[in-house]
Amino acid sequence: MPPDSPALPEFTNWPTFPFEGSLRLKGIDDPVAEEPLRQGEDPESCLACLAPDDAYIWVSDRWRVRALDRPTGLPMVLILESRSHLDLGDLPNLLAAELGVMTVRLERAVRSLDGVARVHVNRWGDGSAHLHLWFLARPYGMLQLRGTFLSLWDDILPAIPEQRWRENLALVAAWLAEFGGRPLAEPPRIDWQSPSRVDAGSGGDSPVDSGEADSPAADNALEGPSEVAASGRRNTATVGRTPTWPGLDLDSEEGWEDGV
Repeated sequence: MPPDSPALPEFTNWPTFPFEGSLRLKGIDDPVAEEPLRQGEDPESCLACLAPDDAYIWVSDRWRVRALDRPTGLPMVLILESRSHLDLGDLPNLLAAELGVMTVRLERAVRSLDGVARVHVNRWGDGSAHLHLWFLARPYGMLQLRGTFLSLWDDILPAIPEQRWRENLALVAAWLAEFGGRPLAEPPRIDWQSPSRVDAGSGGDSPVDSGEADSPAADNALEGPSEVAASGRRNTATVGRTPTWPGLDLDSEEGWEDGV
């Protein structure tokens, strides 16, 4: 940092800060007399209003969930939007109550994915006038990604494999559909190729030759626990099941379930 530059803020020394080396603060622009319009202030030009349902991974009567157009560095990045052209402060009481339910529900769905430790929920609102909340999944075990700078790390990290990304989208859409709405994200097709030839073998060690495929031991092996994710951890939540607490049922309030 040049000697005449202002002192850098303390967060540049945090272990979660993505950059190191020589840094210099930008100058502060003068305030403007009138702020520019956000994209979509006019509903006729609002990109969210004009987007068809098939651009989303899940839709209902009053809410839609979309992903980015490609995989990024985090396991999942999703955006929750109201179907109506409203901003956060414009929501009527019913939609405001549903927003709380939808936020919790989508957070649980993303957190159920393998290898996800936490889900960050953010709302900025300076870019688009149409209500949208961001859901960013922090990978399990990557402590350097904790906190404020997760959205920056999403642009820095190498993109996850597209097949894994599409699988995650389909799992989240299926979770949400358990409570209503319509899932639109489909899992990727399995790239399976049959072997060029079948070798019966001469040693008699294959299950087909020895009869092991029909044995109780083989049945037990097939019914054993599934593989743990490559991260060494599998979340206890599963698609289609949400945690419950005594005396708390977020989905029981009349008028919330339909269309949420």
